[in-house]
Order: sequence, then structure tokens, then C-alpha cells
Amino acid sequence: MSGGGGDGPKKCGLTELIVFLAALVFGTLCSIMSKNMMALRGEGITGEIELFEKPIFQTFGMFLGMLFALLMHWVVLALKIPFPGYSHGTSVVSAPKDVEAGETSRLIKKQNEKLEESTPETPLWMYYFLAIPALFDLGATALCMMGLRYIPVSIYQLLRGSGIIFVAIMKQSILGDKLHNFQWIGIFWNVISVLMVGSTAILAEGRSDGDSEMADDDEISSNALFGVCMVLLGAFVQALQYVFEEKVMAMDIPAPPLLLIGMEGLWGTIFCVLVAYPVVYYLPGDDHGSYEDPWNTWYMIVNNKTIQYAFGVYFFSIFFYNFFAVLVTFLLNSVWHAILDNFRPITVWIADLVLFYCVTRALGEEWTIYSWVQVAGMVVLLYGTAVYNAPNAGSISLKGEWFSLGFDFSKEYDALKEEEEAQKADDEFQGRMLNTRTMSSFRGELAASLR
Repeated sequence: MSGGGGDGPKKCGLTELIVFLAALVFGTLCSIMSKNMMALRGEGITGEIELFEKPIFQTFGMFLGMLFALLMHWVVLALKIPFPGYSHGTSVVSAPKDVEAGETSRLIKKQNEKLEESTPETPLWMYYFLAIPALFDLGATALCMMGLRYIPVSIYQLLRGSGIIFVAIMKQSILGDKLHNFQWIGIFWNVISVLMVGSTAILAEGRSDGDSEMADDDEISSNALFGVCMVLLGAFVQALQYVFEEKVMAMDIPAPPLLLIGMEGLWGTIFCVLVAYPVVYYLPGDDHGSYEDPWNTWYMIVNNKTIQYAFGVYFFSIFFYNFFAVLVTFLLNSVWHAILDNFRPITVWIADLVLFYCVTRALGEEWTIYSWVQVAGMVVLLYGTAVYNAPNAGSISLKGEWFSLGFDFSKEYDALKEEEEAQKADDEFQGRMLNTRTMSSFRGELAASLR
């Protein structure tokens, strides 16, 4: 299995586009459900009605959704279902012409058995090794969920777009993929967008409503700043996970995508139960003396149908999002995974506005005077992402036009095109050589080795 490594540029064809759009749809749904579940109210263990603000439980629910991928992994292996990242051993050898008829079936059978055996099984240590990305995911999701409590979901999603900054830098320093000059320009604009959106969150949440005390406004602004910092820190940890996943899927002994998701879900579930929940239970907070009380969470779920239905939708949306998002990393690379997170703010914000103005004002997000700054930040974010992704389809190439703002990287784009054409020619040559050896000189070596 070839991972989304840095061995060469990858094209975004129809299959990749469908996978990307599916990840976008389910990613939008799970983000909306994450925020709106925190706005639900239910009866707590004391009998009082309280908000269902449970960031660790949502993290736990995410891992449960990912755990379902293990079942799919076993089904794919058992039924030998064609799936990206899986090789079930295909009979491709035909009998050499100079081999006697009586030996034909025996030669073909033995060589095909060798081909099947040449597909390495995932070793036992890899199952334990996948606990590492699960730890990344646990830390990143918990941090982001903590931040989501204090900021709107659209701003939360935009801030998570900063992951492309961290991914790009780590791809150069860890994976050895050197960044081009135009990519640094794209990263610069992404940094600007993060500053704009982050300040928008603080200003919007800290605005005075006329009847609020200044101390209350300062506290709200402080909470918003805390939320922004938590989401940015979570985006950094998430970037570590993306790059690690890409490195794992490019290894000589790889982890298939479904196994990667499922084992991360298994380890994440274990870490939530044995590590995260004990910590937040004994950590002081406003959830009946704890930062998050799991017994109170369970009581609210059991006694509230709305929370149950909301969690069911969240459970399946998070599974399908992670399923398609890891496929994005496999079929393309980890930067495309981060680009996916940059497109989600648009659909998330639109869905949130529709909820507020067309469904119920108890959910969704209101348009404010600071929303225009947020729009500008989103435009800058998309511009920076498009510049970074050049010269692929849908990107922006800086060649001296008005939107290039004086930059001209034509030579870099030409060099990339030449490199891509050279790689394509080399792949075609290697394919022809392989076919030639299989059908000519190799057949004599094959017959000799199997007699």
C-alpha cells in the first residue's frame, strides 16, 4: 500500500473528489452536532435542569464511532472486498510458452501462491504502535472540545484550519518535503486569517449587551480567549496526528486505512476510560464539583430522549467523517486532510445560520457586526490555502497577476511541472520493464526456480 507520502504529486480525480466531498458533508454534520449538543438541556443527578456541556464525553463518543471501523476491516479481509489500501493477492501470472503443458498449472499455482504470500500481513506490534496516533487524537479532540464551549462553531472550525500551517511545517521538518516559496506565501496568509478570526471571537463574545457589568464582559472575553487558545493548541496536536498517519501509511509494513481508524478508536476508547475520565472527574470544576462528572453525564443521557437522538447522529457522522478523512490522507496526502478542514468552515457556518434563522433560535449562530471580519478572515484563509495548493486544480498560481500582489513564481511552477512529467515517464518505463521481465527473461528463471 502506498501512502500519502511525499514521493511525488498526487492528482485529484473523480474518486478522490467524491471521497473529499463525502468527508466534507459528514465533517460538517459532526461539527454542528458537537456544538448543538452542548446547547441541549436535561435533568442532572440533582434533579435540576442543566446544559449538556460534556467535551470529554464527545471525545469518548468520537472514539466509539471510529471503533466501528474495526468491524469493517475484518469484513473487507474476510470477504476480500476491493478497498483502497488493501491487497488480497491477485493471480496475474500466465504460463511461459517454453514450459511443458503438464507443468503449466503447477507453475501458475505455485507462483500465484508466492505473490499472495508477498503481501505482508500487519504485524502484531503495529496494533500497539497505533496507540500513538490515538493519543494525538485524544489530546487534540479534548482540547478543541474544551475550546468549543466558549466560541461559536464557525469560528472554532476556522481556527482548526490553522492545522495546515502546522502540517506544512512538519512535513518539511519531519517528512522531508521541502516547501516552495509560494507555499510559504500561502502559510503567511493562513496565519493572517487565524489572527483575524481569533480576534473576531474575542470581540464578538466580549461585546457589552448594555445590562452587563464590565466584569462580566471581561470574563466572557477571557473565556473566548481561552477557547481560541485551546482550539489552536488542539489544531497543532491534530497536525502531529495527520503527519504521523501519513508516515505510518507510507511504511513498508503499513496499516490499512480501516485498521488505522479502528485501532485508533479502540485505543482512544481505552485511554478515555482509564486516563481522561479519571483526570477530569477529580479535576475541580462546575459539573457537580468535577470538571466533568461521568455519572452525571450518564444520568442525563438515560433520562433525555433528545440527547440520545443527538448522540446517535453524532456517533454515525463522526465515524463516516473519520472514515472518509483517512481515505483523503491515503488517496492524496496529509495536506489535503488539512485542506479539508479549511473548507468545512464555509458549510458549517452556512448550516449554523440556517439553523438559527430558519429552524430555531435556540440553536445555530447569529449574524453580528463582527461577522464581516469573520467573512474576511475566511476569504483570506481560502486564498492562502489555494496559493499553498498550487499548481493543482482549483488552486491559485502567483504569476504576476493583480491577485498575485506582485509575486511571480512561474519558474517554480514550471519546475514542478517538469518534475511531474519526469516522474510519470519514469513510472511508465518501470511498468514496461516489469512487463518485459514477466513475459521474457523472467520466465526462464521462474521455471528453473519452481522445478
